Amino acid sequence: MIKTYVLDTNVLIQAPYALQCFEDNQVILPVAVLEELDNLKKAEGEKGANARKAIRLLENLRRKGDLLAGVPLAGGGSLRVEKNFVDVELPPDLPEDKMDNRILKVCRGLADRADAQVVLVTKDILLRIKAQIIGIRAEDFTTEQVSGREEQYTGRAQVYVPEELLKEFKKKGVPLESLYQTDDQGVQRTPELWENQFLILTGDQSVKKTLLGRVENGRAVPLRFKKSKPYGIAPRNAGQYFLQEALMETADKAPLVIVKGMAGTAKTFYSLAAGLEKLLNNPTGEYRRILVSRPNAQFDADIGFLPGDEQEKISPLMRPIIDNLEQLIDSNEEQRYADETELKGKIDEIFDRGLIQTEALNFIRGRSIVKTYLIIDEAQNMTPNQVKGIITRAGQGTKIILLGDPNQIDRPFLDERTNGLSYAAEHMKGSPLCWQITMEAEECERSKLAMDAVKRM
Repeated sequence: MIKTYVLDTNVLIQAPYALQCFEDNQVILPVAVLEELDNLKKAEGEKGANARKAIRLLENLRRKGDLLAGVPLAGGGSLRVEKNFVDVELPPDLPEDKMDNRILKVCRGLADRADAQVVLVTKDILLRIKAQIIGIRAEDFTTEQVSGREEQYTGRAQVYVPEELLKEFKKKGVPLESLYQTDDQGVQRTPELWENQFLILTGDQSVKKTLLGRVENGRAVPLRFKKSKPYGIAPRNAGQYFLQEALMETADKAPLVIVKGMAGTAKTFYSLAAGLEKLLNNPTGEYRRILVSRPNAQFDADIGFLPGDEQEKISPLMRPIIDNLEQLIDSNEEQRYADETELKGKIDEIFDRGLIQTEALNFIRGRSIVKTYLIIDEAQNMTPNQVKGIITRAGQGTKIILLGDPNQIDRPFLDERTNGLSYAAEHMKGSPLCWQITMEAEECERSKLAMDAVKRM
């Protein structure tokens, strides 16, 4: 049965191409949505850019026919602008002058008149609740959704390996067909493993023998950088060994690294350590610089009104980066803060020499970045469209590291299933150019208190 989908403005602001995602169904745009797009078209940053993209798409469709009568879409459905139903009555608690309620009027009017099922598509949870109050079915825009947290790819797996193959693994690896897992009843099964997936291998006769490896070209191979200590930092758990492997590998072999995990698992700390190792301790010319960006929920709207140049405007967002650099630059925990001026001088020198640069996310998009070690911290606050824009702009010799915790999202209309970090992780799963690892809760190394809070809270 053909459905009638009524789109809210926030769907087009996050995904301008959304009009093309409803197959052979009818898509309705209330006039209120056109007004909101008009108000947003001059906005700064991602919001304004996406509003303009949606408007250009509507203009292309307008040229093909009458939008009030309906214009066919490439996917087989149609798009129509709806200007009627201004007289539809809503419950008295829903004032008519609000844009959201004007959209609800269109939904209610269509539902009363049409034979097709009417569905409101919005990323606004409260609007979905209000739609339910008046008897209208409402959904999130699911095209960009990935699996729930429990089903998302973690980039790691535990497997058993026959005891007689342990020595062979250490030398040249073993075929994936020789690995197995067991279910609750002890039945062996062959696991589904992805390219570049990290492995904890246990000997099937002596469970205390565990080795760390990675999937490569149909084999489980040992880690290459297990003995490395980037910028003097040694891994403390399996997750950090895997993280180190992904970060230390060259940009040609591992140009994209995606790291998910809660605070305190050393995601940012280790990423900076590996970058400084490549740039300072063992300079091979692989990278020209370290470039750090950190998206923020309100940043697009606020940056133009903050005082100072770009670096002064974004410095509050980059304070966590400075905190990590302070620990890396001076590894002596007892003496690190004895001379704050000297420590600040060391940090300033790194920035003054251009070894580390910080830029706003909306300034990075659209550029072609070459031979750069690019860290995107707090990447869970990116939209799928933003993360696509970053990854597709990677130039020759650039390594992109996406870091974040999908459970700590500050941006409206994003959640653990629709944020850019999770989106990239699921869509890049299995790519030979993407290495992923999800840090586990017990791998929190920030402090005893942080570890205890992770377990209890």
